[in-house]
Amino acid sequence: MQNGSLTTHVLDTARGCPAEGVGLSLYRISGTARQKLAEAVTNSDGRTDAPILADAAFEIGTYELIFFAGAYLQAAGLAGAAPLFLDAVPIRFGMAEDRHYHVPLLLSPFGYSTYRGS
Repeated sequence: MQNGSLTTHVLDTARGCPAEGVGLSLYRISGTARQKLAEAVTNSDGRTDAPILADAAFEIGTYELIFFAGAYLQAAGLAGAAPLFLDAVPIRFGMAEDRHYHVPLLLSPFGYSTYRGS
């Protein structure tokens, strides 16, 4: 039985609050192939309502989360002039163990960071 899972959250570091309404997509990467596994939107806490990947769907491997930050930054009045400096933010990462992974995004209009959370 698989026990692995993947969660995320998005924090707006420019305003110091959770980033509500950020769309995201999850892909499994295998060589040059990409398979879309899930789509979600962050809630008022900046998190998805359920794990992005859990239980039977979880597999060890390489993944990519794409956060559609541009629309959020525009709606918040933080995006600046077109073309946007940040629009789609890709984070490619590996999951090597059958356990919980948390991949958050700390977002501002001109930079972002991530880490492996708990």
